[in-house]
Amino acid sequence: MQNKLIIIVLLTSFFGYSQKKEANKAVKIKPKAEFVADLMSKMTIEEKIYQTVQFTSDGSITGPKSGENFITRIQQGKVGSVLNATGAKETREIQRINLENSRLKIPLLFGHDVIHGYKTIFPINLGMASSWDPKAVELAARIAATEAASGGIHWTFAPVVDIARDARWGRVSEAFGEDSYLGSQMAIASVKGFQGDDLSKTNTILACAKHFAAYGAVEAGRDYNTVDMSERVLRDTYLPAFKATVDAGVKTFMVAFNEISGVPSTGSKFLIRQVLKGEWKFEGVVVTDYTGINELVAHGFATDNKNAGELAMNAGVDMDMVSGTYMKYLNQSYDEGKVSLAQIDDACKRILEVKYDLGLFEDPYRYSDEKREKGTIYKPEFLEASLEVAKKSLVLLKNNNNVLPLKANQKIAFVGPLVSDEYNIIGSWAALGDRNGFATSVKEGVANYLKNISNVTFDQGVEIKSTKRDLMQKALENAKNADVIVAIMGERENMTGEAASQTNIDLPGLQKEFLAELKKTGKPIVLVLLNGRPLTLTWENENMDAILEAWWPGTRGGDAIAQTLFGANNPNGKLPMSFPRNVGQLPLYYNHKNTGRPYLGPTDPEQKYKSQYTDVANSPLYSFGFGLSYTTFEYSKVKISSDKIKFGEKLKVSVEVKNRGNYEGQEVVQLYIRDLVGSVTRPVKELKGFEKINLKKGETKTVSFEISSEDLKFYNLEMKNEAEAGDFEVFVGGNSDTDRKVNFELVK
Repeated sequence: MQNKLIIIVLLTSFFGYSQKKEANKAVKIKPKAEFVADLMSKMTIEEKIYQTVQFTSDGSITGPKSGENFITRIQQGKVGSVLNATGAKETREIQRINLENSRLKIPLLFGHDVIHGYKTIFPINLGMASSWDPKAVELAARIAATEAASGGIHWTFAPVVDIARDARWGRVSEAFGEDSYLGSQMAIASVKGFQGDDLSKTNTILACAKHFAAYGAVEAGRDYNTVDMSERVLRDTYLPAFKATVDAGVKTFMVAFNEISGVPSTGSKFLIRQVLKGEWKFEGVVVTDYTGINELVAHGFATDNKNAGELAMNAGVDMDMVSGTYMKYLNQSYDEGKVSLAQIDDACKRILEVKYDLGLFEDPYRYSDEKREKGTIYKPEFLEASLEVAKKSLVLLKNNNNVLPLKANQKIAFVGPLVSDEYNIIGSWAALGDRNGFATSVKEGVANYLKNISNVTFDQGVEIKSTKRDLMQKALENAKNADVIVAIMGERENMTGEAASQTNIDLPGLQKEFLAELKKTGKPIVLVLLNGRPLTLTWENENMDAILEAWWPGTRGGDAIAQTLFGANNPNGKLPMSFPRNVGQLPLYYNHKNTGRPYLGPTDPEQKYKSQYTDVANSPLYSFGFGLSYTTFEYSKVKISSDKIKFGEKLKVSVEVKNRGNYEGQEVVQLYIRDLVGSVTRPVKELKGFEKINLKKGETKTVSFEISSEDLKFYNLEMKNEAEAGDFEVFVGGNSDTDRKVNFELVK
C-alpha cells in the first residue's frame, strides 16, 4: 500500500508541474486554426513539402543511413523535423541554424525513441505491462516526458501498441503483450503520461502510436516480415489498441514496416485514409517508420522511389522519416498531377498544428533549456519511481517449498553472467540511459539491502554467449558452501528488440549447462531472469526451486530484485504474454479458437484425432495472467446480478478474494468472458476487465465488475461491430486458466 501511495503522490505532483515560459522570448500568436491558415497562405508548395521531411542527426541510428547531410538540408530550408538530436544544447543550436535560414521562421520538431525512459529508465514495456497497473505505466511515461522535454525533445515514437503473440519476434520487448484489452489499457496510460492534459507545458511531449498495423503478427516472428490475415482478425485483435490511443487523444501515428495481405502499411489507403483518418477521425500526424517510403520499392509495390512517394502521400502519410523521398520527388509528382495540392496541404497543416500545440511558434527554444535540463535529469523522486515501477513488474513463476523470500542470515551464493551487470539491466531501446556506473546491478542491490554481505558471494560463472568454462569452478565451490543459490541469468540487451528475432529462445550460451552443474550441489536454486521476451523454460521449471521473471527492470532494477528476493517487496506481477513449452508452439496465446475437434485432455477417449501435438501439451508453460505471490489468495464463487441482461443493460459480476497466507500482498483479479455461439466463431476466453487490489494478512475484499453489450461486441459475419444475443460464460480468477465461471444470457 505504501508503494501505491508513493506512485499516486508522484503522479499527482508531476501532473501539476509546469515550467514557466521564457518571457523574453515568448510571443503572443493567433488561435491555432487562424494562425496555421494564415501561415500556409504565405507558404510556397516547396515549403509545404519540406515540412513533411524528417532527417536524422548523427545521434542514434536505427536503420540504413540516408546519405544526406541533415545540417546542409536544414540550411536549405528543406527539413521540418529532426530525429535523434538530443540534449538542450544540441537541439538549441540546430534550431538556431534552422530559424536563421527559414524564410517564415517555422521551427523544427525534434523526435527521439523514448520507449521506456529517457535518462531514468523504467522496465521494458513488456515488464511494465506485467504490473497490470495503468497508473504505474502513466507515471513512467510522465517522467520520461519530463526528462526528454528538458533535453529539447518534442516527440517520442511510443507507445508500441502492437499485439504480439510470437516470442521469436524481437520487438515483443517494446510492446504490452498478447491481449487487445490489456494492451489498450496500457497504451491509453502511456499516451496520457507522455502528453498530459496540455502539450504547451514543457514537461509533455507528443506520443506516437506504433506500428500501424499488425506488426506483431509478422510471419515466423521475423522482423520486417509479411503479415497476412483477414480483415476480421485485424479489426478484432490488432486494431483495438490503436483505436484506444485515438480516443485518448494521441497526436501522432507511425505506420508499420510490414505489409498486410499484399499491401505495405506505408502505402495502404485502407489503413490510413479509410480507417485512421476516415472512420476514426484522427486529426494528428502520420509518420513513416525509418526509410519506410523507399522500402516500398523493395516490397515490389512501387516501381522506384518517386513512385513510392506518390503511393505514400496518396495513402495518407504526412511525414517521411529519413528516406528523403518527399523532399526529392514530391514537387515533381505534384506538377505531374500524381499527388494533389489538397493532400500536401493536409499533411503540412497537420504538422504545423502539432508544432503549434507544443508552443513552438510562441518560443522555438522553449524546450532547449540547459539549466532546466540539468535540474531535471535523474531527480531523486524519478529514481524512486523507477524502483517502485520495477518492483511491480516482477513476476514470480515458481516458488517450491517457499524458498523465497530469502533470509538475511542465510549463506547465499549469487552466481551468473548478469549478477554484476549494469549495462544490460536497463534493456534495449533505453534512450540515453547510462549503462555503466549508474544503473544498479543485482550485486549492488543486494549490498544496498543487506548492508552486511559477509555471508554472500558473487560469481559470474559463465558469460552469456561464450564457450569459456574457466570461471565456472570458483562459482561452483562457493555454491557448494551456501545454503541457497541465486542464479542471475538471461539475455544481452541486444538479443531482443528491433532486428533481434530468434528461432531459439532458450537461455543462451552455457547458462543451462551451468545450472545443471549447480543442480548437482543439491542446494535449492532460485533463478532470476533478465530478458526481453518469454523464454522456453521447460527444463528450468522442472529443475529450479524458484523462478523470478525480472525482465529488464531499468535503472533501479538491481534494488527492485534484491528487495523482492528478501521479502521487502511481495511480487505481484502477472504475465502479459504466454510462455511456450517449446518454440514449436509459437505463435501462442490464451484467447485462441476452439476448433471443430478441440483437445479435451488425456482422459478424452477420442483424443488422437483432436487438435493437439503428439510431443507436448497444447497449453503454455506459464499462461497469460499468471503470477505467484509470497502469500495465497482464495476466491469465492462468482456471483452475477442476473442470469439475463438486455442490450443496453449492465450485468454486475462480483467475487470475494481473501488473503489466506502470511504476507500482505497484491492480487490482480481478472475477468474473462466467452461467447458460446456466434455468427462467426469466438475465442475460448477474452479479457474484459481487471483490478489490482491490496490485501493484508487475513483480509477479504469484494471485487466487482460491470459487463454490458458494448463489452460483447465483435465483427460479425456482415463485418459489423455488434454484440449478438445468446449464451455467455463469465470467468473471474487470478489468471487466464481459471475455471471459476457462471453463465448468463444476452437477450433482445
